[in-house]
Amino acid sequence: MNRREFNRLLVAGAVAGIIPKTGFALSQVKPNYNIPQKGNARLLHITDCHAQLNPVYFREPDVNLGFHKALGRTPHIVGEAFLKKNNLSKNSLEAHAFTYLNFNSAAKEYGKVGGFSHLSTLVKKLRGLAGGENNSLLLDGGDTWQGSATAYWSRGKDMVQAANLLGVDIMTGHWEFTYQDEEVFSNIDDFEGEFLAQNIKLTEDALFEGKQTHDEDTGHVFKPYIIREINGQRLAIIGQAFPYTPVANPKRFIPDWTFGIRNQDLQELINAIKVDEKPAAIILLSHNGMDVDLKLASVVTGIDFILGGHTHDGVPTPVSVKNSLGTTIVTNAGSNGKFLGVLDLNLQDGGLKGYEYRLLPVFSNFIEPDKQMNALIDEIRKPHLDALQEELTVTETLLYRRGNFNGTFDQLICDALRHELNAQIALSPGFRWGTTVLPGEAVTFENVMDQTCITYPETYARDMLGKEIKAILEDVADNLFHPDPFYQQGGDMVRVGGMNYICDPMAKPGNRISNMTLDSDKAIMPNKTYKVSGWATVGSKAPGKPIWDVVASYLRSQKTINISHLNSPVLKNIDNNPGIVL
Repeated sequence: MNRREFNRLLVAGAVAGIIPKTGFALSQVKPNYNIPQKGNARLLHITDCHAQLNPVYFREPDVNLGFHKALGRTPHIVGEAFLKKNNLSKNSLEAHAFTYLNFNSAAKEYGKVGGFSHLSTLVKKLRGLAGGENNSLLLDGGDTWQGSATAYWSRGKDMVQAANLLGVDIMTGHWEFTYQDEEVFSNIDDFEGEFLAQNIKLTEDALFEGKQTHDEDTGHVFKPYIIREINGQRLAIIGQAFPYTPVANPKRFIPDWTFGIRNQDLQELINAIKVDEKPAAIILLSHNGMDVDLKLASVVTGIDFILGGHTHDGVPTPVSVKNSLGTTIVTNAGSNGKFLGVLDLNLQDGGLKGYEYRLLPVFSNFIEPDKQMNALIDEIRKPHLDALQEELTVTETLLYRRGNFNGTFDQLICDALRHELNAQIALSPGFRWGTTVLPGEAVTFENVMDQTCITYPETYARDMLGKEIKAILEDVADNLFHPDPFYQQGGDMVRVGGMNYICDPMAKPGNRISNMTLDSDKAIMPNKTYKVSGWATVGSKAPGKPIWDVVASYLRSQKTINISHLNSPVLKNIDNNPGIVL
């Protein structure tokens, strides 16, 4: 989507149900979501909403490094380089939507993004412009049931209700699998759409024991694909769940399931679908992450579009990837309800004749909330409002999490761990979900839960050797900077508190981390013991309090929060890398 096309979508003037009057001093350019359908089938795509039912602030990254083949390639471009790559203008509505530039002032001007009530209005509008629900599909790329306090307390049930009301037709998953396996099945039973995943199978032992599965012959735990007909044309939708779930998250919650990219299985499935189903187009609804999807598109043939998720990249301009038999179009629809992808297909005579794609920022100040969805959200939140709205402190600093290294909210979590657990060093996972708090705002318990609410939240404090700390950092760095995307898991670098180090992403595995020091500048010695605090242990349950209790306790003791220093590493070999602003 170029600047001219984007501006065409942002012409002034209200559309029925869109652009309500507000008290904000807004730009004269306002988004017009009244988009006629191009073609005869419309696919709407959301992903990685992380259970954010209400509008939020969400800052895009200023560090998203790419190396080797990923150097300078979408999505590893930030700031002004991103605007130039996508032909978007500075100091504009779209610059605020897709980059971190001038975030504080732009957020105050344009307001929050997302919110299921506003998204519901927009979805209804866009489906109506396509001739109704029979001519369109709403696809959800996963990470829907986790990321908020109410989702945690309801075990994802609140988001199933919201997705049903929103009209989600098809979804796949990742953080959905961090509930117990029986809870996952229960939620899917309540979900009115289809849950797809071609790359999740039962273990051999589980098959022998007769554990629940979609297909005993193939071992698929869930349906691998579904055929939907729109205007007489058949569409195949294949689900691709996050392939590294048992590595990145606790396997103990889903002990009977195996995961993987399974690109050969995917190719065989596509070949069979083409012969047996004769679809006009094949869509992969993916939670692989953008880099994995780009490689997958180059080695697997027959996919027309990959609608991706997991890495939270807002990609306004789809990437065209050539493979041995044709081309696959790859995109990603951001996170936190901030974007809605609109893919219009021209399907004729059993084939794809053309398409048009737009990634629409969902600016909630410009969209009337849907009353029915509003009522459901109020019902979900009402029993918990006192807890959610507790004001813990006030921040003087923009609090955010997004980027390859420490964000300010990550630093806050590390500071809290060190303070409350009396530790020299803190480690915090490189999660990409978590909302943003503007300077001058109260930090509420809900804000803390938005950053921490997982089903394995327990904290720990234990002695570690310096060489053990280095091994942890090296392992995560290899995941993040491995030259082969199929060996990347899509997260960011483990966040640290109380220590500093040098990182060379281009170095060989085991040699990327050096010069580790404490905040006192004392060197961290390989065979010396240090007290380290952390949370979210994957292998086994940690013994301490939930992380939100630790952070909330720390914040209650602080009159204000001012994050003046980030324990982010000094980086080597990043000159002229458009994935970072120096």
